[in-house]
Amino acid sequence: WVSLPLTPAVFPAALWPVAAVEVHTSEEVDAVNGTNLRLKCTFSSSSPISQHLSVTWNFQPEDLSSHEPVFYYLKEPYKLSAGRFKERVTWDGNIERNDVSIIIWNLQPTDNGTFTCQVKNPPDVDGTIGEVRLRVVQKVHFSEIHFLVVAIGSACVLMIIVVTVVIICRHRRKKVQEKRIQVADTEL
Repeated sequence: WVSLPLTPAVFPAALWPVAAVEVHTSEEVDAVNGTNLRLKCTFSSSSPISQHLSVTWNFQPEDLSSHEPVFYYLKEPYKLSAGRFKERVTWDGNIERNDVSIIIWNLQPTDNGTFTCQVKNPPDVDGTIGEVRLRVVQKVHFSEIHFLVVAIGSACVLMIIVVTVVIICRHRRKKVQEKRIQVADTEL
Protein backbone atom coordinates (compact mmCIF):
# COMPACT_ATOMS: atom_id res chain seq x y z
CA TRP A 1 0.00 0.00 0.00
CA VAL A 2 2.89 2.37 0.81
CA SER A 3 4.56 1.79 -2.54
CA LEU A 4 1.53 2.86 -4.58
CA PRO A 5 2.19 5.80 -6.88
CA LEU A 6 0.74 9.08 -5.62
CA THR A 7 -1.90 9.94 -8.20
CA PRO A 8 -5.08 11.97 -7.92
CA ALA A 9 -7.07 8.76 -7.75
CA VAL A 10 -5.32 7.85 -4.49
CA PHE A 11 -6.13 11.16 -2.72
CA PRO A 12 -9.74 11.96 -1.99
CA ALA A 13 -11.05 15.23 -3.41
CA ALA A 14 -11.21 16.71 0.08
CA LEU A 15 -7.40 16.94 0.20
CA TRP A 16 -7.19 19.15 -2.89
CA PRO A 17 -7.41 22.91 -2.36
CA VAL A 18 -11.02 24.05 -2.43
CA ALA A 19 -12.00 27.43 -3.79
CA ALA A 20 -14.02 29.47 -1.31
CA VAL A 21 -15.25 33.00 -0.81
CA GLU A 22 -13.97 34.82 2.26
CA VAL A 23 -16.30 37.51 3.63
CA HIS A 24 -15.07 40.30 5.92
CA THR A 25 -17.23 42.46 8.21
CA SER A 26 -16.94 44.28 11.52
CA GLU A 27 -17.84 42.09 14.48
CA GLU A 28 -19.84 44.70 16.39
CA VAL A 29 -21.23 48.12 15.55
CA ASP A 30 -22.97 50.70 17.76
CA ALA A 31 -25.21 53.30 16.13
CA VAL A 32 -27.51 56.04 17.38
CA ASN A 33 -31.28 55.62 17.13
CA GLY A 34 -32.74 57.46 14.12
CA THR A 35 -29.45 57.70 12.21
CA ASN A 36 -28.29 55.88 9.07
CA LEU A 37 -25.58 53.23 9.08
CA ARG A 38 -23.37 51.73 6.39
CA LEU A 39 -22.89 48.04 7.09
CA LYS A 40 -19.57 47.32 5.44
CA CYS A 41 -18.98 43.92 3.88
CA THR A 42 -16.11 42.98 1.58
CA PHE A 43 -15.10 39.67 0.06
CA SER A 44 -12.21 37.89 -1.59
CA SER A 45 -12.50 35.02 -4.01
CA SER A 46 -9.99 32.80 -5.78
CA SER A 47 -12.11 33.03 -8.94
CA PRO A 48 -12.66 36.10 -11.11
CA ILE A 49 -15.90 37.94 -10.43
CA SER A 50 -18.70 35.98 -12.05
CA GLN A 51 -21.78 37.29 -13.83
CA HIS A 52 -23.69 35.05 -11.40
CA LEU A 53 -22.21 36.56 -8.23
CA SER A 54 -24.92 36.87 -5.58
CA VAL A 55 -25.06 38.70 -2.26
CA THR A 56 -27.55 37.89 0.48
CA TRP A 57 -28.00 40.02 3.61
CA ASN A 58 -30.13 38.55 6.41
CA PHE A 59 -31.05 39.64 9.92
CA GLN A 60 -31.65 37.74 13.14
CA PRO A 61 -33.18 39.78 16.01
CA GLU A 62 -31.74 39.58 19.51
CA ASP A 63 -34.61 37.33 20.61
CA LEU A 64 -33.18 34.74 18.15
CA SER A 65 -36.44 34.45 16.24
CA SER A 66 -36.21 33.38 12.61
CA HIS A 67 -33.91 35.06 10.10
CA GLU A 68 -35.41 37.86 8.02
CA PRO A 69 -34.26 38.91 4.56
CA VAL A 70 -32.66 42.35 4.38
CA PHE A 71 -31.25 42.66 0.87
CA TYR A 72 -30.38 40.62 -2.21
CA TYR A 73 -28.07 41.25 -5.18
CA LEU A 74 -27.78 39.23 -8.40
CA LYS A 75 -26.51 41.26 -11.38
CA GLU A 76 -28.36 44.19 -9.81
CA PRO A 77 -29.70 45.19 -6.37
CA TYR A 78 -33.18 43.94 -5.43
CA LYS A 79 -35.28 45.81 -2.89
CA LEU A 80 -37.53 44.04 -0.42
CA SER A 81 -41.24 44.09 -1.05
CA ALA A 82 -42.14 43.48 2.61
CA GLY A 83 -40.70 43.26 6.10
CA ARG A 84 -39.11 45.60 8.64
CA PHE A 85 -36.38 46.70 6.21
CA LYS A 86 -38.67 47.53 3.27
CA GLU A 87 -37.79 51.03 1.95
CA ARG A 88 -34.98 51.30 4.56
CA VAL A 89 -32.06 49.53 2.87
CA THR A 90 -30.04 50.68 -0.13
CA TRP A 91 -27.10 49.19 -1.98
CA ASP A 92 -23.78 50.94 -1.31
CA GLY A 93 -21.41 48.36 -2.72
CA ASN A 94 -19.11 48.12 -5.70
CA ILE A 95 -18.66 44.59 -7.04
CA GLU A 96 -15.50 45.49 -9.00
CA ARG A 97 -13.90 46.55 -5.69
CA ASN A 98 -15.18 43.45 -3.85
CA ASP A 99 -17.45 45.67 -1.74
CA VAL A 100 -21.02 44.47 -1.06
CA SER A 101 -22.00 46.99 1.62
CA ILE A 102 -25.48 48.32 2.31
CA ILE A 103 -26.94 51.34 4.12
CA ILE A 104 -29.74 50.98 6.65
CA TRP A 105 -31.78 54.16 7.04
CA ASN A 106 -33.48 55.43 10.20
CA LEU A 107 -32.20 52.87 12.67
CA GLN A 108 -34.63 51.69 15.34
CA PRO A 109 -34.12 49.78 18.62
CA THR A 110 -35.90 46.85 16.94
CA ASP A 111 -32.89 46.63 14.57
CA ASN A 112 -30.74 45.27 17.41
CA GLY A 113 -29.43 41.89 16.37
CA THR A 114 -27.08 40.15 13.97
CA PHE A 115 -26.78 40.89 10.27
CA THR A 116 -25.20 38.30 8.01
CA CYS A 117 -23.56 38.93 4.66
CA GLN A 118 -23.11 35.96 2.31
CA VAL A 119 -21.40 36.12 -1.08
CA LYS A 120 -21.43 33.39 -3.73
CA ASN A 121 -19.14 33.79 -6.73
CA PRO A 122 -19.56 30.63 -8.85
CA PRO A 123 -17.69 28.36 -8.86
CA ASP A 124 -16.79 29.70 -5.37
CA VAL A 125 -20.07 29.12 -3.59
CA ASP A 126 -18.84 27.96 -0.19
CA GLY A 127 -16.97 30.01 2.34
CA THR A 128 -17.34 32.23 5.34
CA ILE A 129 -20.41 34.26 6.14
CA GLY A 130 -19.81 37.71 7.58
CA GLU A 131 -21.64 38.55 10.80
CA VAL A 132 -22.17 42.01 12.25
CA ARG A 133 -23.83 42.47 15.63
CA LEU A 134 -25.66 45.80 15.67
CA ARG A 135 -26.56 47.64 18.83
CA VAL A 136 -28.80 50.70 18.43
CA VAL A 137 -28.29 53.13 21.31
CA GLN A 138 -30.46 56.10 22.29
CA LYS A 139 -27.60 58.60 22.20
CA VAL A 140 -23.84 58.80 21.99
CA HIS A 141 -21.96 57.98 25.19
CA PHE A 142 -21.22 61.06 27.29
CA SER A 143 -17.48 60.49 27.17
CA GLU A 144 -17.47 60.67 23.36
CA ILE A 145 -19.49 63.89 23.31
CA HIS A 146 -17.39 65.32 26.11
CA PHE A 147 -14.17 64.54 24.24
CA LEU A 148 -15.44 66.16 21.02
CA VAL A 149 -16.63 69.30 22.83
CA VAL A 150 -13.33 69.67 24.67
CA ALA A 151 -11.26 69.07 21.52
CA ILE A 152 -13.24 71.51 19.36
CA GLY A 153 -13.54 74.07 22.16
CA SER A 154 -9.80 73.93 22.89
CA ALA A 155 -8.95 74.40 19.22
CA CYS A 156 -11.26 77.44 19.00
CA VAL A 157 -9.83 79.02 22.18
CA LEU A 158 -6.28 78.43 20.93
CA MET A 159 -7.08 80.10 17.61
CA ILE A 160 -8.61 83.11 19.39
CA ILE A 161 -5.52 83.47 21.60
CA VAL A 162 -3.14 83.26 18.62
CA VAL A 163 -5.12 85.84 16.62
CA THR A 164 -5.31 88.16 19.66
CA VAL A 165 -1.54 87.92 20.30
CA VAL A 166 -0.79 88.66 16.63
CA ILE A 167 -3.10 91.71 16.65
CA ILE A 168 -1.57 93.04 19.90
CA CYS A 169 1.98 92.57 18.58
CA ARG A 170 1.20 94.40 15.35
CA HIS A 171 -0.51 97.21 17.26
CA ARG A 172 2.54 97.65 19.57
CA ARG A 173 4.96 97.66 16.62
CA LYS A 174 2.89 100.34 14.96
CA LYS A 175 2.94 102.46 18.16
CA VAL A 176 6.74 102.05 18.48
CA GLN A 177 7.22 103.08 14.85
CA GLU A 178 4.98 106.13 15.35
CA LYS A 179 7.02 107.21 18.41
CA ARG A 180 10.29 106.83 16.47
CA ILE A 181 8.89 108.97 13.67
CA GLN A 182 7.77 111.63 16.21
CA VAL A 183 11.22 111.65 17.87
CA ALA A 184 12.95 111.93 14.49
CA ASP A 185 10.63 114.79 13.46
CA THR A 186 11.26 116.73 16.71
CA GLU A 187 15.05 116.36 16.31
CA LEU A 188 14.94 117.86 12.84
